[in-house]
Amino acid sequence: MPAAPAKTPPAAAKPAKPGATPAAPAPKTGATPVKATATAAKPAVAKPAPTVVPAPKPAAKSAPPLPANLGSQDPDTRYRNGKTLIDQARYDLAMQELQPLTGPAAKYSRAPEAAYLYAVATSRAKKWAEAEQMLNLLRTEYPQWPSLAEAMFLQAQASFEQGDTDNALRVLEQMPLTQLRAQKAAMKATYFARLRDKALWQNLLRRHPQDTALARGYAEQLVFGGLYTEADKAQLDQVVTQFGLDRTRYTPRPRPAKKSSYNVAVLLPFEFDDPSWETRRRLQFVNDLYAGLKLAQDSLQREGRPLNLYAYDTGADTLQLKQLLQQPELASMDLIVGPVYKSGSKILARFAREKQIITVNPLSQDGDLVLDNLWHYLYEPSTATQGRQAAEFAYRAFGGGPAVVIHEDSKDETAFGQAYKTAYEALGGKVLALRRVDSEVPDAIASAFGGYDVKSAGHVVVASDSKKAGPATLNALSAQGLRVPLLTFASWLENSSVSLGQLDQREVFFIHPKYLDATLPGVRRFRQLYTQQQNIPPSVFAFTGFELLYYFGTQLHQNGPAFQQALANSGPVSGMVFQGIGYPNQAHDNQYVPITKLERLEIEVQNPVGMR
Repeated sequence: MPAAPAKTPPAAAKPAKPGATPAAPAPKTGATPVKATATAAKPAVAKPAPTVVPAPKPAAKSAPPLPANLGSQDPDTRYRNGKTLIDQARYDLAMQELQPLTGPAAKYSRAPEAAYLYAVATSRAKKWAEAEQMLNLLRTEYPQWPSLAEAMFLQAQASFEQGDTDNALRVLEQMPLTQLRAQKAAMKATYFARLRDKALWQNLLRRHPQDTALARGYAEQLVFGGLYTEADKAQLDQVVTQFGLDRTRYTPRPRPAKKSSYNVAVLLPFEFDDPSWETRRRLQFVNDLYAGLKLAQDSLQREGRPLNLYAYDTGADTLQLKQLLQQPELASMDLIVGPVYKSGSKILARFAREKQIITVNPLSQDGDLVLDNLWHYLYEPSTATQGRQAAEFAYRAFGGGPAVVIHEDSKDETAFGQAYKTAYEALGGKVLALRRVDSEVPDAIASAFGGYDVKSAGHVVVASDSKKAGPATLNALSAQGLRVPLLTFASWLENSSVSLGQLDQREVFFIHPKYLDATLPGVRRFRQLYTQQQNIPPSVFAFTGFELLYYFGTQLHQNGPAFQQALANSGPVSGMVFQGIGYPNQAHDNQYVPITKLERLEIEVQNPVGMR
């Protein structure tokens, strides 16, 4: 792929909704899965699922009324307001109410409680450094506060969240042994499961040699997390002996040898027992995804890297998936692809960890799914990774000036906005405002530009796929007289309420993980082969299936089934059809996020990855 940006006509920014085209003929249903050859595999029988009719979107909820007398001179009123605002998830306002009450100079009788509530508000807003600062003040100024253990517990969480595991453990060690015992154990288990740096583990063991939970966590990561090598044998044996761990459980399995061919299970909701037009149309994206996987299998076969592809029908509920996972042959697979529903992903993740089989979720962007499992990957970049990568691009491209970040009031967009803010500030940038909105509410976007010196903004970020967000943002920018760069989602390219001319005239940059350059030979060749075989053009799901299996199938042949370390040691590379893919530095979601821009109504990639 050339280093210079390539110009192409605007392509589809996001996957089309399932059901946009008639379904291709489905494979016949068989009683057991069979090896995939030139035709699609016969998946296991699935129970028919009823056609789901989407419910109408509920009307936007009005926000609860603000407490009376905000900023009151009466400290008790401010204290009550702070508690109410925390309950309303208005954390910034809660901090403003509570902060004046927290220091000794305030001479407020409930200053320790106010300081703790301030720390709660900052932690829920993911402002961990501010939370830790207030908790340090609380412990220093009010050491006799009866609930100090709860403050220390929250401080330990703040340290864990900031990556300072050593300090988190020191804080927990200072707590009375009998207080919050179960909560401390749960906190350690949660955060230890996310540690993937062996050197850090070993350093922590040296600094906390009597911590049983730490020792057990390290043994778990060695044996079940893919960190074990023969060089770790003596230390693992010492840990098992010293802490009385189950030696049978913590004996590593022999590392699988490289093979001439590998078995890949594909677990998708084909629902072949329901041939109705509605179901086949709704699940067109599943057929497209599988057809892309099949084409990747064919390509790897021609290159001398054969894969045996097995398809399993998970149906529409988790019961069918649980039954499938009881089949003995699944435990012998070298790689698993699927599923597509979140509930099933959690079940399959546990199976992958237990059986030590790398599993790749093809469509999810929820980074929480892979936080604590070294055998589970997302093919897509998570929304948090998209936020971090966008922030790094903006800091380089826009000169590090002040940013305004506006995001929808949803889990994914909130994760994006917070990740953007954290990454941008870590680089030295300043975020003037981080505003959460519901763009379905009239004037919500316009209101997000108030309450601060918007004229000093160096760029604006709007994390929203809502069709109302685009025109509302452009109108608000015009009303403010702002001509600064705008960074947003690629779905705006498909928004009929915003013309391409409007986007071209402004400095608008798009977070574009699914960008396909129609001029690239790989894209043209795939489109040709797919159309010949399926008699319909490929959707973005078909491209996804192809790229996923080609990349991970290549990893199998190069490194064997336990290829986590090989992924961690390599950077992003150009994809066969998409712009890039890579999992460096122990990441478990794709770390390459294309940023594009319209130039003379043609899309240009602003951050191309290196050649494969």
